[in-house]
Amino acid sequence: MGVDMGEPRGAHVPVLLERCLELLGPALARPGAVHVDFTLGLGGHAEAVLERFPDVTLIGLDRDTEALAHSRHRLARFAERTHLVHAVYHELPRVLAELDLPAIQSGLFDLGVSSLQLDEADRGFAYAQDAPLDMRMDQSRGITAEEVVNTYEPGELVRILRQYGEEKFAPRIVSSIVRERAKQRIVSTQRLAELVKDAIPAAARRTGGNPAKRSFQALRIEVNGELEVLESAIPAALDALSPAGRLVVMSYQSLEDKIVKRAVTARARSTGPIDLPVELPGTGPTLRLLTRGSELPSEAEVAENPRAASVKLRAVERLDENESRANQGPRAGRERPRMATTHGGQGRKRPRADEEGEGEA
Repeated sequence: MGVDMGEPRGAHVPVLLERCLELLGPALARPGAVHVDFTLGLGGHAEAVLERFPDVTLIGLDRDTEALAHSRHRLARFAERTHLVHAVYHELPRVLAELDLPAIQSGLFDLGVSSLQLDEADRGFAYAQDAPLDMRMDQSRGITAEEVVNTYEPGELVRILRQYGEEKFAPRIVSSIVRERAKQRIVSTQRLAELVKDAIPAAARRTGGNPAKRSFQALRIEVNGELEVLESAIPAALDALSPAGRLVVMSYQSLEDKIVKRAVTARARSTGPIDLPVELPGTGPTLRLLTRGSELPSEAEVAENPRAASVKLRAVERLDENESRANQGPRAGRERPRMATTHGGQGRKRPRADEEGEGEA
């Protein structure tokens, strides 16, 4: 993922913190605003929200019990305004129902591996450190990467590496894994990384960072069901937004960003027939896009925080009925669905094709 997952880390810096606060600010400033940090992690973004917006109530979600313990300590002085919940982000409807909250005004997703998970070698996420093959974000349940590598059928492993890691050498890597596991069980990150490296042609190993990067990403996504969860989590978050509510999503690889893009653009455009001269009631956009496509980090941001190198940020605002109705005026010769947008992005750096990053402040 992005910066080499085996490199030593310094102090954790929340990714694009100021930009997130700028985009969410109008929603956070509303009296009695409820903000959901869907990927609480170490609580960096959450702490900044609570410090700068003293009227905000925070709901922090994380599937990692260790991360929740860290954040509970970090945010202890805000205990009266926080609800920290052991949950995956697609479980928002259940969490809101339990808290008797009908809607939220603000939300933030910082996807990917958290700093806590990445920096602790024994979690099994880092391919340059030897550790048990675990990769579970919630270590209290679920299948491990060791089980995936040693028990899945070869064809299924090829599919996972291709689909989730976009790994073009998937058949060669899987053949190497199958040969090894026939002799002895693969139980460590170091051994798996060696098998992947040896299976990739030497010429391909000379570019693109660590050759195990894509395979480890694919296994992590499979172990945690990340893409399936995200497919339902984004619509659930958008449904929960009150009028003028805002949502920011930061993703770190193309598969995540495609899911986010598809979910938000579908609601930012008309759904009515394109050959009618006027918009039908109820068919106008329900979201306004606050960014032009996905925003990328500036050179200065990456220099300060290398983990932001491959982040893609998207932000939206929920339209109220009057704003949605305003988009239902006459439309002449519309060739493509009209989209509600407001752009105030900054100059951003395009990441290299081989970069990926991590998230969860």
